[in-house]
Amino acid sequence: MDVHDGGSNALHGPGEPGAAPAGPPAPQASSPGPAPTHGRPADTTAHGRPSAHEQSSAQEQPSAAEPPHAAEPESGTGPVSAAASGPEPPARAAYAPHAAEQAHATLAPSAPPGPRTGVAALSLRYRIVVAVALAVVGVAVCVHIGMVFLHVAPSNTVTKQHGRAIDDWIYPEFEQNWKLFAPNPLQQNIAVQVRAQIDTADGGTRTTGWYDLSAEDGRAIDGNLLPSHTQQNELRRAWDFFVATHGGDNRAMGLRGSLSETYLRRIVLLRLDREEAAGKGEAIDLVQIRSRTTNVRPPRWSDEKVSDQPVYRVLPWWSIPAESTEGDAE
Repeated sequence: MDVHDGGSNALHGPGEPGAAPAGPPAPQASSPGPAPTHGRPADTTAHGRPSAHEQSSAQEQPSAAEPPHAAEPESGTGPVSAAASGPEPPARAAYAPHAAEQAHATLAPSAPPGPRTGVAALSLRYRIVVAVALAVVGVAVCVHIGMVFLHVAPSNTVTKQHGRAIDDWIYPEFEQNWKLFAPNPLQQNIAVQVRAQIDTADGGTRTTGWYDLSAEDGRAIDGNLLPSHTQQNELRRAWDFFVATHGGDNRAMGLRGSLSETYLRRIVLLRLDREEAAGKGEAIDLVQIRSRTTNVRPPRWSDEKVSDQPVYRVLPWWSIPAESTEGDAE
């Protein structure tokens, strides 16, 4: 008789194919996986094993009643369900790849801060001192820029009311000269020269030759791409200041005349000290200054005729007190 013939009433063993169930059919379990039976289910093969379709369904949808790592049944107790015997589904990644780096960065100990540098490394007291010093310097710079602007600006209400204070701030060190833009620029070469009378160590005196201070500045500027302001303008502006405040007889006119004499004398003393005019054990007693003025030659195509002979303006001897010599030389 055919094994699939359902008309036979012969009894079948529990392990034989085609055996009828002993009791009424069990209710369908809530688990999506198939439940084992003693009869031959509809989707089983002829040898009592689950079909390939049932195995794949059991692998894709594991039973909710059994945990993924359920204990295996003992041998000989009965057929093992497809859900329990099938391979476990691969666990999905719980987090993205960059989540591991974030977790490692969170758990890793933070690096110690580096040492402080600059003003931040100072204590609170010294930082306050630095802040106050910077504020004072900033205020002084702003005041100086404002004074220079008012000095070169056209006459206005501020310069009329505070002109004396502006002049006291500007002269003589910060005087501005705009003769380069004048309609009639300078057409003369003026050289300032100085000589000194020195008290020697043996009690005598000697007089040095003429030091051409303007020529020294010219040699320092020649070929120098970045000459200093002192080399270009200090001596020249000091002499212009002296001439503007003195008459033809070299007498001072007003208080600014005395100021110009002091300023010019201080410059020549510094230059003589730089040239080591006084030897060891000697001291400068008197200084004499003169100017040597020569006209600039006109171009070849010009018919203008000018004298090429130098003109000298010699000042009287100025005495130098000992304390003034030491202070000015320093």
